[in-house]
Amino acid sequence: MKKSLFFIFYCLLLVSVQSIFAQAPKKIIVENADNSYVDQEAVPDALLLAGNVKINHDGVVLTCNKAYFFQKENYLKAFGDVQLVQGDTLFLNSKYAEYNGNMKKAFATGNAVMTSPDATLATDTINFDRNVQEVFYNTKGTIVNKDNTLVSKSGRYYVAEKKFQFLTEVTLTNPKYVVKSNHLDYYSNSGHTYLLGPSTITSKANYIYTEKGFYDTKKNLAHFLRKSYIKYDDRRIEGDSLYYNRNIEFASATRNVKITDSINRGIVKGHYAEVYKLKDSMFVTKRAVAVNFVENDSVYIHGKKLMVTGKEGERILRAYNNVRFFKIDMSGKCDSIHSNSKTALTKLIGNPILWNGDNQITGDVMHLIGDNTTKKLDSLKVLNNTFLVSRDTLGTGFNQVKGLNLFGKFRDGKLHDVDVIKNTEVIYYMRNEANELIGINKNVSSKINLILENNAVETITFYNKVDGDIYPEADLPENARKLRGLVWRGDERIKSKDDIFTAEENEENDKLIQAGKDQEAKDKDVPLKVRKETRDYDKKKPAVKTNAAKADTTRTAKAKK
Repeated sequence: MKKSLFFIFYCLLLVSVQSIFAQAPKKIIVENADNSYVDQEAVPDALLLAGNVKINHDGVVLTCNKAYFFQKENYLKAFGDVQLVQGDTLFLNSKYAEYNGNMKKAFATGNAVMTSPDATLATDTINFDRNVQEVFYNTKGTIVNKDNTLVSKSGRYYVAEKKFQFLTEVTLTNPKYVVKSNHLDYYSNSGHTYLLGPSTITSKANYIYTEKGFYDTKKNLAHFLRKSYIKYDDRRIEGDSLYYNRNIEFASATRNVKITDSINRGIVKGHYAEVYKLKDSMFVTKRAVAVNFVENDSVYIHGKKLMVTGKEGERILRAYNNVRFFKIDMSGKCDSIHSNSKTALTKLIGNPILWNGDNQITGDVMHLIGDNTTKKLDSLKVLNNTFLVSRDTLGTGFNQVKGLNLFGKFRDGKLHDVDVIKNTEVIYYMRNEANELIGINKNVSSKINLILENNAVETITFYNKVDGDIYPEADLPENARKLRGLVWRGDERIKSKDDIFTAEENEENDKLIQAGKDQEAKDKDVPLKVRKETRDYDKKKPAVKTNAAKADTTRTAKAKK
């Protein structure tokens, strides 16, 4: 039993001794020196080496003009043309350096320069920890590679990953742009840059802000999250997730998208958008709404899809599918809208209906014409099957004007002077100053003029071939009080900017906003996940559409992710 215990003890002791010897630091080896001597008075306990000094330690080769080698401490001080080389991946040059063989750490100062296959770092002082293969510096440093120049007050380089990390002020300069950040990770071999704090990217083309983003400096592709926006001279694009391709000046945004036109004082919102800057085109969907500031009032236009194309002064707004719009004293619906800023002409296309105050206006074709000089609404044109209807203020009847065409003029943003021409018919409830019904005017004529004050009919004038009369209420039966084709759609009237959205769209909006909040909370302290489209750029390049009308098919499916 004793022999067995002794044997076990012996084995454990042997293993421990072997482990200790295995972990013992390797000694620094002097491979060459033209001269070597000892001067205890000048440098106690050191071997002085001079001339073509070459030192080797565990895969690192150090050369210099002169060195103090402290053999007991396994420590070296090197002077003049110092170079430390690790394999073919790292070269560290300086005027002076220290190397600790026991701790496998190096310190270099005096025009210190670190060179790797992908980048060069120049600074005053560099520290190199071989155990973890990390280089760090706390003096102003400049990093240069083929594509970029980085300047920072301090930084760290991870040799195996070929990654520079900056946790203080850093500036990355590229021929096309300048990046500034307080937390930036830069991979010198791939050119990938991760921005993990308040950061800006400035170029002639635009200005970008983000607090969490990715930028491929070689491919000029980017993905931005958290309080990010892209600002051009006249537009600012923001959203929960932004994709950007500098090569074709294309940007797409997902969730809580807002595009601001600073020149035209307009805003477009939605939950997915695409902007082609070079093509002057923009596409927005998912609860899309355009807000334009006109005559000290805001006009809200909503459609399932919104497109804005053309240069400043020649822009065209297109809205598709179930279009609704709202202004304080005017609202309407149609299948689509086409609005041209150059001609100041807005066409309401497909089953248009307009509410001006309490007046309902319908017709086959409806145009709103503006004045580019005053920037105000000038006139209204309704062609074919014109119908103007309003409820009698006190009764249950309807004031009705019917004709072929309608031409109206605006005054101070309100419809004021209206002409209805060809085959006009009228049914109008006439009341005195005490609002008592004095009769129902029913007649036909070739033309009618209406003067409106505060969106209510003030006077009616009939022209040519007037045929009709004013009937006492009792003498005009109910079935004679409606013109053929009358359809009252008061329950569809859009009374606020919130009414332009359907219940389903509002529900989808709430879900998307909540999903955005959940995602932001989930990813708060999680490393940036680069958008799949960005990662797979080499596999399948994004299509470049030839015109804005095709833009809605580019990335809509991917945006759902």
